[in-house]
Parts: sequence; structure tokens; C-alpha cells
Amino acid sequence: MSLSLLPPTALVGLITFGRMVQVHELGCEGISKSYVFRGTKDLSAKQLQEMLGLTKVAVSQVGRGPQVQQPPPSNRFLQPVQKIDMNLTDLLGELQRDPWPVPQGKRPLRSSGVALSIAVGLLECTFPNTGARIMMFIGGPATQGPGMVVGDELKLPIRSWHDIEKDNAKYVKKGTKHFEALANRAAANGHVVDIYACALDQTGLLEMKCCPNYTGYVPECLQRSLPNHLWLMLCFCWACPLVTGEFSPCLSVLLFPLGLCYICLQEIGTGGTCQWKICGLNPTTTLALYFEVVNQHNAPIPQGGRGAIQFVTQYQHSSGQRRIRVTTVARNWADAQTQIQNIAASFDQEAAAILMARLAVYRAETEEGPDVLRWLDRQLIRLCQKFGEYHKDDPSSFRFSETFSLYPQFMFHLRRSPFLQVFNNSPDESSYYRHHFMRQDLTQSLIMVQPILYAYSFNGPPEPVLLDSSSILPDRILLMDTFFQILIYHGETIAQWRKSGYQDMPEYENFHHLLQAPIDDAQEILHSRFPMPRYIDTEHGGSQVYSSSLWGQESGAPILTDDVSLQVFMDHLKKLAVSSAA
Repeated sequence: MSLSLLPPTALVGLITFGRMVQVHELGCEGISKSYVFRGTKDLSAKQLQEMLGLTKVAVSQVGRGPQVQQPPPSNRFLQPVQKIDMNLTDLLGELQRDPWPVPQGKRPLRSSGVALSIAVGLLECTFPNTGARIMMFIGGPATQGPGMVVGDELKLPIRSWHDIEKDNAKYVKKGTKHFEALANRAAANGHVVDIYACALDQTGLLEMKCCPNYTGYVPECLQRSLPNHLWLMLCFCWACPLVTGEFSPCLSVLLFPLGLCYICLQEIGTGGTCQWKICGLNPTTTLALYFEVVNQHNAPIPQGGRGAIQFVTQYQHSSGQRRIRVTTVARNWADAQTQIQNIAASFDQEAAAILMARLAVYRAETEEGPDVLRWLDRQLIRLCQKFGEYHKDDPSSFRFSETFSLYPQFMFHLRRSPFLQVFNNSPDESSYYRHHFMRQDLTQSLIMVQPILYAYSFNGPPEPVLLDSSSILPDRILLMDTFFQILIYHGETIAQWRKSGYQDMPEYENFHHLLQAPIDDAQEILHSRFPMPRYIDTEHGGSQVYSSSLWGQESGAPILTDDVSLQVFMDHLKKLAVSSAA
């Protein structure tokens, strides 16, 4: 089915790996032929080119539409899917478990690092600077060779956050360095590396995160990840303000200086340039660019005027065509000292919250968790002091305008989100959550930060309710969407009725419809969202009742937690914002 989703002229290849790595030669009639490589030795692109007899595609072919899909005669490893569909299907059907025996108490030997290196080298030698994807399916961590994540001894567990903090994870730095080098090579040529994993943890995603972060995705559903992708996009930014940086699946490149654009000295994200290469996009990919506005050569900014930013985007469509798109946006200039009300009135608190969240997540990759939280708190206090209305040392007098009213609430939920809190998550899970957060659009990102909670009852249609334990009532069904999980919770009374089978009795048809309503809504989300969320159906007293993000206050169902409530958080924030000593 996956092969049928590809265009007939798309070139495909197959590499399988276990203890050894096999590069399969396609197009051989009646015989399976492959080149076998040791899983403990890395190969350079030049060595691979000599061993496999690879030839680069002619430069004249690149960029002329579908004809770029024709492989050179010597490339027996990448063939049009329409030509080798049956052979490839047979090869996949004949795949078996790695024949090398696995001793008792040992892990299977898995050469993920070398396999990916060969895949990167294969594309590097044959189709440089052309849109391509490496789709890597992993069933566990690399256990030998370059990129090794964990040893083959089962008695030695895979690294945890605690091990990393105590510098007791001996493979992390070396493994990360190997995959980062591969990611840079793939990104430089416009090649995407997608990782398909059977689980979120125990797979080595922490060490491999550079590959999808720089180039592609960590999908869970193959069928949804194939269509509608754009490959090899180069984005140029022309602007009068200083370009600070960008958060995206991208590689920073600087091909030539642009007279209209200045590079900011303070780098944020992928900065130090005005051009970015983005290897793969899907329709929902959202990039964040940060600009620092300063006066150049003592020239005052024209107040009341408009500042323009222009994006010139060159990309190769999935059809093979090269396209160019120019986007120009303009904004009014406003002086922060004299026109603070104009700035406040145009403040987009949802967008600002996600931009700050991306900054925080980026810092969390290299800084200690408590330091990131303190930085986030300082920024929030500064915002309150700048735009809040209050009397000094009088917390009760603090007021926020409507355009800022939800922002502190977003920060409250961000502080305890899995993007900044690693407790109860493995390093691989944290990498996965952060990866998707940095790419989703505004609506989906907000759901990740502050999950949506809907209540279903006999009192009327579904309604949004507070993300609080007070929303848990016996005669309610709750549907919570955290983006990564869809959870349906049945209150105590509803659960008892369901166990008694009332929904199957004709006279209780309305109860049947009540039970079905959240299921239908959940299915709609599951079918439309990528990556597909985990689906949880539970009830009062169930094992997964409080695996959600319902943070308790003094009222409602009791939830044991060390976290303060939103009300306590807001009280402390007001106190700090109005303090004379702050």
C-alpha cells in the first residue's frame, strides 16, 4: 500500500540491517542480490561510491521536472517504483528475523548507525542537491558500531535522564556526534531523514534526534507521511530589521551577502544567516523567525511608517518541478516608549505564547531545567511590569488588558508541560515531544501547551470546561485532547450505568448517544491528525485516570500533586510584578 502511494517514476531503494547491513540491488530478475557490509565499520561516501560503482546524476538533469527521476545506468540500487514494484514487494515479503543467533541475556545486534550512514552516502553520491527521503524503520536502539546507543548486555539498561545528568551514559555523546554528522550531510544535500519507530522510548531517538530535527520528521503513520510533501526548499529572507534566527527543521546556509539584510550578533535558534535550507515540509509545518529591531547608523525609525519583510522561497515540488514563491508582509512601526498602547492593542497572545515556548524548548536542549524555568518566569514578570496596570506593592490592583489576559495561563501550563519537564518521560520521549512542538501550527501547538477539555452530559451539547479537577463530576464524560493523547474519561455514575449495560436497552437510547458522542469526536481527531495520537478510554477508578494533565485545585476530585494551582501561580505573579524590589 505504501508503494502504491508513490508516483510511478519515484526512485526507490532498499537497505536492510541487523548485525550486518545489506544494500539490495534492484532490477535483478529471478534472483535476490545484495551487497553486505559490516555493521561495526563506518564508510565514507567516497569508499561507498567505489565499492558500489555509483555515478552521480548529470547536473543538466537536475531541476527539469519529472525527468530528474531517471537513474544513471550504473545505479542499480535506486530504480523507478513502476519498474521494480513486484521485485521490491517480493523482497519485503521474504524479509526474516536476523539469522545471527542472540545469546541468552543479550540484545540483538542492530547496526542502525552504519545503515543510515550508507543510505546517506548512497544518495549523496547519486542525487546531491535533489529532493530525496530516507525512511528509516527501527525496532530498537543501535547496539553496535558507530551511533551505538546501548550495549548488548540486557542487564545494562538504556540511559535515563538521571544517567545523563550524572554523566553516567557513556554512549550518548559519541552516538549523538555520529548521527549529527549524518544529519548535516543529509541536510546539505536537501535529503530528508524520517524515523519510524515502534515505540517512543527504548529506541535511541535522543541520539538520533538531529536527523529528523535538521531534515525531516518522526512520523508514526506511514500512509499519512507520504503524500503532499514538499522537498528541498531554500528560503531567503530580505528585511530591514536584523535577522536573529529561526526555529525549524532547517540547516543554516549563507551563499552570498544581501545588501538589505543584516545579521544580528545575538543568535537565536538557527541564526547567523539570512538564508535557510529546509529539506522537507508538510502542509502544517510552521516556522518561527525572530527579528531584532534596532536603529542603524543613528537613523531613527520612521514612526507611523511601515516596515516590510520579504521571503523568497525556492523549492522542488514532489512532482520534481522547481518553483519559486515570493511572500511580502508589512507591519506598522511603533515606538515602545510613546506608543505602548498601540503595541498592547495589537498583541497576539496565542502567537506570543508559542514563540516564547519555542525559545524555552530550544534552551531546554542545552540548559538545566530549573534555569529555563527561571528564565521563563523572569520574562513573564517583565511582561506584566511593562503592560500591566497596577499600583506599586498592591497585588490586588493588578489588571491585564484583554489582549494579555490568557498569556500567564499559557505560561503556567508550559512550565509543567513535557517539553520542559522530563520527569516521568524517557529521553527518547522528550525528544519526540519537542520535535513535533517545534513544527506544528499555532492551533496544534496551543493544544500541546494547554490541553483542551470537553464535557458531555445530559444537560446540553458538549462544552469546553476548565482544565481542572473541579471539572470531574460523576454524571459527566470528559474528552481531553493533549495532541499526543486523546483521553475519554467516564464519571463514576456514567461508568456504573455503562457496566450495567443501560446503553443497550431501547428505553435508554439517549444514554447510548451520550456514550457515542465523545467516541465519534475522538475518531474525527484521530483520522485528521498527524502524527496519530494515542487513544485512551478510561473511567472513574481506572488505571489511567490521572495520566492526563488535570492539575488539581482545592475543590473537585482529589489529585495528589506537588504542583501549585493556577490561582496560587497568579497570586505570586501579581505579587512579584507589583513589587518595588522587582
